[in-house]
Amino acid sequence: MIFREQRTPLSEWWWTVDRLLLAAIVALMLAGVILSLAASPPVATRIGLEPFHFFNRHILFLIPSVIVLIGVSFMSPRQIRRSALIVFALSVVLILATLAFGPEVKGAKRWITILGINIQASEAAKPSFIVIAAWLFSESIRKPGMPATSMAVVMLMMLVSLLVLQPDFGQTMLILMAWGSLFFIAGMRMVWVAGLAGAAAGGLFLAYFMVPHVAGRIKRFMDPASGDTFQVDTAMEAFSNGGWYGLGPGEGIAKRSLPDSHTDFVFAVGAEEFGILLCLALLALFAFIVIRALSRAYATEDLFSRFAASGLAILFGVQAAINMAVNLHLIPAKGMTLPFISYGGSSMVSLAYSVGMLLALTRMRPRTEVEAIDAHVARTYA
Repeated sequence: MIFREQRTPLSEWWWTVDRLLLAAIVALMLAGVILSLAASPPVATRIGLEPFHFFNRHILFLIPSVIVLIGVSFMSPRQIRRSALIVFALSVVLILATLAFGPEVKGAKRWITILGINIQASEAAKPSFIVIAAWLFSESIRKPGMPATSMAVVMLMMLVSLLVLQPDFGQTMLILMAWGSLFFIAGMRMVWVAGLAGAAAGGLFLAYFMVPHVAGRIKRFMDPASGDTFQVDTAMEAFSNGGWYGLGPGEGIAKRSLPDSHTDFVFAVGAEEFGILLCLALLALFAFIVIRALSRAYATEDLFSRFAASGLAILFGVQAAINMAVNLHLIPAKGMTLPFISYGGSSMVSLAYSVGMLLALTRMRPRTEVEAIDAHVARTYA
């Protein structure tokens, strides 16, 4: 038992962390284990691997993810800022190394192998960049004379440029949407928001005419007869076959032919085997995590914690929304994982880092601790 009277790091963490938010995240992880067991064996068998290869690796990835999530949730806002700077710097170095030495897969360089481990550095760059941007926006409000907003824009352009060179337009759109939302929450003028939205639309317009891969996906979305839409069509059939209650565990048909049934289209596999009711339950979990985090962020008095928690919650929610929308053929196909559900080591560990920071930033801290943080920031700036 952990008592309130005990003054240990564990007891202080337990009584200050948002336990409902933590429970929802754990529920998502458990759902990911069940859906990985349902979706991954046919994929492994089809490519000549042991049937439970991807499931075993999913569990293996889950272990360090839980350690990272819990460990990061113990951090103070100051430690979160420092860790985000380190993680972002390492991510940028790894992205540059990927562009220089990474293998080209399907026309893109997104992975690099280090000590036998495949790493997608852009996954870790997302949450660390959002935290740094939140810190810069909070500083621009505290110290109007500091060019923090300009620094945030420069960092955004740098990261977006690296992602476009890979190319990885899905991650680029995700970062732009999360950063733009954070920019708006920070109270920036609407003319800036409109200008950035116009720039993003212009970038998408250019990508359509200059990048055949992007143009092909948009054309197939607008006119399915213009190209191969096998995965999306199979996913839609899975939703239709599953109905409200599903065909039953292990009875799915779509996973036998879907190449990415354990990653991008695991949501469709879950719908076919467990029904639309499961999909609605997952949607409710994602919505609860985002809304709960935003409400806790709004209640905090520290500007950095408020902005960072809001940005991380939006990043998490938008990523989930993009994956589910692709499965339902509401937007063009993108290689975006469903948080804690899809298979992927880099994605899972980086999501654990992101949600760990979210739990740390939304912890209930005494007013004296918040005032001490503000005082330290003021001294550092001076």
